[in-house]
Amino acid sequence: MYLILVGGGNVGLQLAKRLIAKDHEVLLLEKDSRQAGRLATMLGEESVFLGDGCEIRVQKEAGFGRADVVAAVTGEDEDNLVVCQMAKVMWNVDRVLARVNNPSHEELFRQIGIDDVVSATGIIFSLLDQQITMDEIIPVGALANGTFEIVEFVLSSRSPVMGKRVGSIDLPPHTHALWLLRGGMGYVVHDDLEFQQDDTLVAVVPRDQTSALRELMMPHRP
Repeated sequence: MYLILVGGGNVGLQLAKRLIAKDHEVLLLEKDSRQAGRLATMLGEESVFLGDGCEIRVQKEAGFGRADVVAAVTGEDEDNLVVCQMAKVMWNVDRVLARVNNPSHEELFRQIGIDDVVSATGIIFSLLDQQITMDEIIPVGALANGTFEIVEFVLSSRSPVMGKRVGSIDLPPHTHALWLLRGGMGYVVHDDLEFQQDDTLVAVVPRDQTSALRELMMPHRP
């Protein structure tokens, strides 16, 4: 699989290292010559390309036309948006992903058809919010251009479904409970499984049904 990463900061570097370790063909684009030189020393010259990922000439030379995945991970949302639009429209890349630095831009990225949008700020906020206010459903990923969310939540003793079987619960439309963590062991969710305190549940839910899932699974707030 050929993957192009645009943005040679720490995010791009760490992604490139992990992908190369898994034997993928990876090319990391960086427009700053000094940073590109440092990256080439760490990753190998064949894995680093000097150039502005927003320019069509650079994209052509980097091989956008044969890329399986393009991920824009610079620190500038505007650049990431341009890269992803061009990858989709001009090069017909099958899978395009973007880092979003300002969470308010997430909806714009999804509207133009970017496959996955990752907001570090949003993820960190969700994790902090989980610690501050218990009994919350935490989004951990997105599917289908953001129309579905992968969520996780921990069931407290106050959950309305405590002690009930999965098969007896009417989940919101098109919502699927997939996996459960209990006592350090993971289980595929099935109808006869009974919910217990401190179970961590992973589910896929339509974005517009998240509130309904929270109402069903989480304790009602006063």
